[in-house]
Amino acid sequence: SDVTPQYKIELARQLRKRQTPSEARLWSHLRRGGMNNLPFRRQHPIGRFVADFCCDSARFVIEIDGKYHETPEQQENDTERAAHLTGRGY
Repeated sequence: SDVTPQYKIELARQLRKRQTPSEARLWSHLRRGGMNNLPFRRQHPIGRFVADFCCDSARFVIEIDGKYHETPEQQENDTERAAHLTGRGY
């Protein structure tokens, strides 16, 4: 079983505090059961990454990517994150 490092937990907490308007809008919908009443968590650590939204029971992750994700470096990181999550069954 994976143990999430404390620094990753703290990062997730910080990300929750500074969510984007798009993340806030989606979280408002998800927390009211807007996706088949599935239980979602926001800024959820999964291995080396923090998923924007995650439903562990359905093995489903939602990422909200804005302009920040248009840089080649971030696109490479996003590809690595997607492979990592897929490898874990998401």
